[in-house]
Amino acid sequence: MNDRSVPKSGTPGRFRLFLFVAAALLPVWTAIPLATAPVPGRPSPVDFRQPVVSTFSIVARDPATGELGVGVASRFFAVGAVVPWARAGIGAVATQSFMNTTFGPRGLDLLAAGLTPEETLQVLLRGDDNPTRRQVGIVAADGASATYTGSGCIAWAGGRHGPNYAVQGNILTGEAVVAALEKTFLETKGTLADRIYAALCAGDAQGGDSRGRQSAAILVVKAGAGYGGYTDRAIDIRVDDHPDPFKELGRLLNYAQMNYAWNEAWTLFTQKKAAQALPFMEHAARLAPDNPEVLYDLAAIRLAAGKRAEALEALQGALARNPKLKKQAAGDSDLAALKGDPAYEALIRE
Repeated sequence: MNDRSVPKSGTPGRFRLFLFVAAALLPVWTAIPLATAPVPGRPSPVDFRQPVVSTFSIVARDPATGELGVGVASRFFAVGAVVPWARAGIGAVATQSFMNTTFGPRGLDLLAAGLTPEETLQVLLRGDDNPTRRQVGIVAADGASATYTGSGCIAWAGGRHGPNYAVQGNILTGEAVVAALEKTFLETKGTLADRIYAALCAGDAQGGDSRGRQSAAILVVKAGAGYGGYTDRAIDIRVDDHPDPFKELGRLLNYAQMNYAWNEAWTLFTQKKAAQALPFMEHAARLAPDNPEVLYDLAAIRLAAGKRAEALEALQGALARNPKLKKQAAGDSDLAALKGDPAYEALIRE
């Protein structure tokens, strides 16, 4: 055996050869930038040293209800955790591209201090360390709006805005995406959430994020619209990682719209405003006619509103769908007025 067959260093010969080649090529590798120069007619390459939220979004207001909201979709994990920000009575913000997440809460604070969306943008960008890479959409509680796309955002990138809305996107298949967002939002009827969802689907139909789909979210706020009236979160739904986030977001939105009405009804009910609560609860039941818990609360609110027969009907539907609610119904003070009624006693009998 000669000495060359087993290197004295203990390093296998083929691995020593790899190290030699790697060392020789190191100057070449280090000279190659992570993001190469843009090629005309093609999307700009991504600099993977920074987290880029390539996204399309809509920030919007419903002047009839005062609701404010944001809808967003992206080939990015959990985009709803970082892009949308909104505060009832103040405004809504979408911060994306090589985003500065502080633009959300800071932007809302600036709007609350009385700045317009355009003024808010100027303040945010003035103190930013990389303003050319940012993209932002803002709508204030009075419907004023602004959108900004830095010159360093990855093509296609841009936005549009008008009274009560701002739409924007980056790394898109083309301008048709934001054009579809705008047109669909302006032409669609329904709730603010309905219009935002329709706009997102229209943007996706035009190609959306040029890299594909992964996540989507809708946030809608209105004063006192959260559970018990303690928060402004009327609708807050997210699809963090899904092969078809738009279909899944639509499924969640149907439930969220029901839950929104349910929350409004229950808040009014706890405030001893049963007559005002009832239309919201009836709406929730129309959206979810087979949900036993919805029917149960409908029974309680109908009873408080003086609709005894209708309350028993709703309670019967609830207990038929979920017999485990019988024990709760038997001791529920909200149903106490039914005690002694033969129909009620038959329903709760185990």
